[in-house]
Amino acid sequence: MPKLPKISGAELVHILEQHGYLQMRTKGSHVRLYPPEPSDFKKVTVPLHKELKLGTLSNIMKDAGLTLEDLQ
Repeated sequence: MPKLPKISGAELVHILEQHGYLQMRTKGSHVRLYPPEPSDFKKVTVPLHKELKLGTLSNIMKDAGLTLEDLQ
């Protein structure tokens, strides 16, 4: 299995927006995004860190239905 890339929270927010997610609020250093309607995907919260931990990135990808190719 290929390794996940190291990306920032801002980059992930941009990728999610390209897939139809909408920013609903920002609280502190976290952004809450909602999936396009209707959708089987979950709401996600992305921390705006310089580099996301791989476990955090993996869980957000799973909840949002993103693949490794979506991050390229």
